[in-house]
Amino acid sequence: MRQRVRSVAVLGAISLASASVLVASASTTATAAGFGYDHLNTIQKRLISGTAAFELDTSATGQATRSARAATSAAERGSSDHASGGAACDKTLGSNVKVNQNCLNLTDPDLQGRGQAQNETSISVDPRNSAHIVASYNDYRRGDGTCGTSYSSNNGRTWSDATIPNGFTRGDAFGAAREYWQAGGDTSVAWDTKGNAYLSCQLFNRGTPTTPNLDQSSAFYVYRSTGTGGASWNFPGRPVAEFNDVAGTGAALLDKQLLTVDDTVGSPYQDRVYVTWTLFAPDGTAYIYEAHSDDYGESFSGPVLVSGDSPLCTQTFGVPTPQGACNENQFSQPFTGPDGSLYVAWANFNNDSSAGLGGDDGDDSGGDGLRGSATAPSNPPQDNHNQMLLARSTDGGASFSAPVKVGDYFDLPDCASYQNGADAGRACVPEKADTSNSIFRATNYPVGAVNPHTGAVVVTYGSYINKHSNENNGCVPTGFSDFDLNTYDGVKVPGACNNDILVSTSADHGATFNGGTTDARQMPTVNDAGGQRTTDQFWQWADFTPAGRLVVAYYDRQYGSDEVTGFSDYSVTANSGSSQTVFRATSSSNPPPTQFTGLFMGDYAALAVTGQTAYPFWADTRTPELFLCTGTGTPGNPPQACTGPGFSGARANDQEVFVQRVSIPGQGR
Repeated sequence: MRQRVRSVAVLGAISLASASVLVASASTTATAAGFGYDHLNTIQKRLISGTAAFELDTSATGQATRSARAATSAAERGSSDHASGGAACDKTLGSNVKVNQNCLNLTDPDLQGRGQAQNETSISVDPRNSAHIVASYNDYRRGDGTCGTSYSSNNGRTWSDATIPNGFTRGDAFGAAREYWQAGGDTSVAWDTKGNAYLSCQLFNRGTPTTPNLDQSSAFYVYRSTGTGGASWNFPGRPVAEFNDVAGTGAALLDKQLLTVDDTVGSPYQDRVYVTWTLFAPDGTAYIYEAHSDDYGESFSGPVLVSGDSPLCTQTFGVPTPQGACNENQFSQPFTGPDGSLYVAWANFNNDSSAGLGGDDGDDSGGDGLRGSATAPSNPPQDNHNQMLLARSTDGGASFSAPVKVGDYFDLPDCASYQNGADAGRACVPEKADTSNSIFRATNYPVGAVNPHTGAVVVTYGSYINKHSNENNGCVPTGFSDFDLNTYDGVKVPGACNNDILVSTSADHGATFNGGTTDARQMPTVNDAGGQRTTDQFWQWADFTPAGRLVVAYYDRQYGSDEVTGFSDYSVTANSGSSQTVFRATSSSNPPPTQFTGLFMGDYAALAVTGQTAYPFWADTRTPELFLCTGTGTPGNPPQACTGPGFSGARANDQEVFVQRVSIPGQGR
């Protein structure tokens, strides 16, 4: 769930259409590398979503890293065990229920993950009937990423899969009757008050050299399930934003969209569908936009700028900055209040501490100077915090307030600096040991919700420096690495650094937040209980129960030896005033992912709540991956399925998506 491009004039080939789509056309016919990754400045590479970065990085560094890890995996898979008959199709792990219903594919070792994985989860409950649940995820079972969905009609006890008809869409922006798509992801789902479910899906083409097709177009589409509770979806999808790059220039990317629906009965914007996203534009900027639908997802408004100008944005990047100084953003999340207000929270990188980041200095040399109108940082040179911002719309997404600060945060550490050079150019969650098992890309992002009783606006977000950090034990920010990612003393020291989930609250409808004037080291957290104070929590989602109790779900390393081994669990915290109740959702710990050479598990996880039940929904790595047994599949030796070790002798694992029904006692306000 980080990137961009640069130079040329204002938005270059991209135009903000007044119709329902964001359209750009590319004029160059020369062979292009995937999404111009080598030409991105460093802040853009930091910001692009995990799906897009992993899929589209065709740079020499990216390919070398993947090739080296794949070779290591194949070499270490020398010994194997015959798989048990039911392991490929198990529907539960302890009390956890598998949401994707496919059996495992038998995968070639060098393509582990390509033919079998689910990750980046989203889940939503029908407000008219809490037995109806729809879930979505990135789905690789067809051999490449796409948008997958499942549905349940019995409160999540059992699930069925549905197929999204996203092979092609109408060619509204592409000069032909159809535009065919190679891959997709970054899903999210929501319901309206009439029983319709909605899915947003990012679709893109890879370009050369990954494929022989130059096309590098990208787009967002919304699909609606009418009358089937998520069992089927309308065809084709309806465009929210489209970028035409059939010529393969790699000039820009539409990235990291999320969807929400105003599901409050009586709201002035009841059933309005909202989508927000990041546009990584040719001038090096990354602004947040929003579009909305009044006709149940049949058509969408033109794009509306969310990340407007603000004095909070003191460090600008890119040349020029046509929509204002807040021009480096990512991870937007829309949510609505009972009064019809639309809120959008996102991570912003334009504060002074970002001045250490190298990147485009406005010329074509790709130098490492500061970009645009950057000034010297006022914070100490080792300070590497950034900020979460929020804007509010009271007119149904037609316009937005100036951004306000939700809070400062410290992002997760540069992976290569602490994990023996692994996953260069990405952040991760290092384990507290001399090993380097936990190398999947990770970041901190905001998730907000509105208390249905008090109207308080609450935004949760992760921070590597927080009130539980022990800076006397070495957990001190030390600036940025050569990859322009955060560095710290004490990353591998037990009890020093650990990522926590902070909580910032507004009592005035998002006009001000307590985190706006409070150091991250003093902010309240959702994880104060027991071992959570000295261990990592990350990739959270949050929502309120109908009675006004805040529930937050997140990956959690407080259990057993997770913090030392790099294993992870998934927890749910229910807050009521100052009290917290923590539930372990996973029935056993998840090993670090080995799929995709261990580099990708998805950028976020999910949660839905209804009444007194929470539905945490996560990507799970406990099921062993399947491979062709050595020496089988030859004349006289029928093929057999085996499991085998992955990196560092750890058993190669699958990625599937699981849910747990968690009862939330009490309904404190």
